[in-house]
Amino acid sequence: MHAFLWMTGALASFCLMAIAGRELVGGIGTFQILFSRSVIGLAIVSILIWNSGRPQLFHTQRLGLHVGRNLFHFVGQYGWFLGLGLMPLANVFALEFTTPMWTLLVAALFLKESLTLRKVVAIGLSSLGVYLILKPGGDIVKLASLIVLGAAVCYAISHVATKSLSTTEDPLTVLFYMCLVQLPLGLLLGAPGFVAPSPMQWLWLTAIGLTALTAHFSMMQAMKTAEVSVVVTLDFLRLPLIGALGLVFYGEEFRPMLLVGAALMLGGNLVNVYKSPVRSTQEPKSG
Repeated sequence: MHAFLWMTGALASFCLMAIAGRELVGGIGTFQILFSRSVIGLAIVSILIWNSGRPQLFHTQRLGLHVGRNLFHFVGQYGWFLGLGLMPLANVFALEFTTPMWTLLVAALFLKESLTLRKVVAIGLSSLGVYLILKPGGDIVKLASLIVLGAAVCYAISHVATKSLSTTEDPLTVLFYMCLVQLPLGLLLGAPGFVAPSPMQWLWLTAIGLTALTAHFSMMQAMKTAEVSVVVTLDFLRLPLIGALGLVFYGEEFRPMLLVGAALMLGGNLVNVYKSPVRSTQEPKSG
């Protein structure tokens, strides 16, 4: 029950972030959106660390990995927000679900993690899902789809770096350096096109800054209270939810093939994260 409540918060955060991004398209540049997101996030995380009484969380011994991680995460965020203005919201979310597949491949290539039969099956199912989403009925793959797929690859590299950082860094430290590293990038690249936001645009920018943090926090809390397979399954509800919102607010078409393709990717993710109950029964009891 706790996992469901936390995932409800995560789903709401992801969907509100997508709606806010769509509302800002054409009025505020993507780099300015990312800059504003970092400013708001940095302020909130800094307050949380300071109030926690643990100022050591502001420091790290792995600055290089933080910088590398956030360069890829920044590019991924840019592609994701760019995709929101180029294609239906449901398409963006469906292609984002390829991130676990790319994560497996990146970890195998750069961390030398073994590609087990389970991982190969997961990659195969996810690849089939991508094919059905990108080429239903023989349609030509559009540039917008490639942009979002590229964003998913960048997210995957970021996830692999996060996995390494999680062994030594507190989550608040990871979030702090995410905002700290990406803030000057957004400022430098977005400065030439900066505009003064209207009151409504400020509202949407604030929503992005807040939901970026609440989405990550809710996901982390859900992971603590439930199996990964449960969290992955609940996260799948993002697709029909954002599809309904896109239909209601923007009149976007929701193709059934998106659900079929995303379901295959969900199956691949579940195959990868599933833990055999037999293994757990063989482990000695503590005490």
